[in-house]
Amino acid sequence: MKPWLLLLWVVGLAAAEPACPLPGYRFVWGDEFDAAKLDTAKWSYRTGPRLWSEQRAENVSLVDGRLRLTGLKETAGNLKYTAGGVISKRLFRYGYYEASFKVPPGAGWHTSFWVLRNGGKSDEPRVEIDICENDSVKLTDYGINHHQWTPLPHVAMGGKHIKTPDLSAAFHVWGCEFTATELKHYFDGKLVHTFDATKLKHGDGNVWLTTIAAGLGGTKSVDDKKLPAFAEFDYVRVFVPVVASASEAKPAPETAAKK
Repeated sequence: MKPWLLLLWVVGLAAAEPACPLPGYRFVWGDEFDAAKLDTAKWSYRTGPRLWSEQRAENVSLVDGRLRLTGLKETAGNLKYTAGGVISKRLFRYGYYEASFKVPPGAGWHTSFWVLRNGGKSDEPRVEIDICENDSVKLTDYGINHHQWTPLPHVAMGGKHIKTPDLSAAFHVWGCEFTATELKHYFDGKLVHTFDATKLKHGDGNVWLTTIAAGLGGTKSVDDKKLPAFAEFDYVRVFVPVVASASEAKPAPETAAKK
């Protein structure tokens, strides 16, 4: 390739990468969900029973440039509902995490965007960062939480609920900046919560995009009249500091963690 063509190609490639809304970060990983099917080089499926639904690969699809997680009323094992989720195969730690999505409109669905190591050894620090947890029985509210799973005992800390517009009516953007000292949470570009990250023992984590049928947030039952239920993700992106640490990205174990 001629030098000037190579330069144009490099400039075009750089321009195609998403820009971080915060200074000092560069794009390192993400998915715009524009392919015909899920990129299984990037993602693992979340499978198995979880609260009221069986998580299945069949409930995960790409439709019109979006990741669709479908909730259905159908018998699977001892459960009456099925749903889906995906888990990144790469591990991350410090950086800025962002996703755009909307939640199902009917009661009964717990939709989340979170970071947690998928598996790992019992002596490794496992910290869970819940960037968004919405129970669709309350469409104008979502929760932020932080958990230390290992070393034991498990400790939940830093919870907060954020008031919002109807999260099923339009796509919104959730972001979280994770540094050695702070966790800063954003909703539609606005800082909504800051947490002292020194209270946690830090470890690497996978990105999770999930929806499950669950009796959380005061949910009494699934609203069957609004099925099938769709949680739709427009994109997810991870940015790391311009001077990134060696733990920027690592291969992930294939064992499934439960939430």
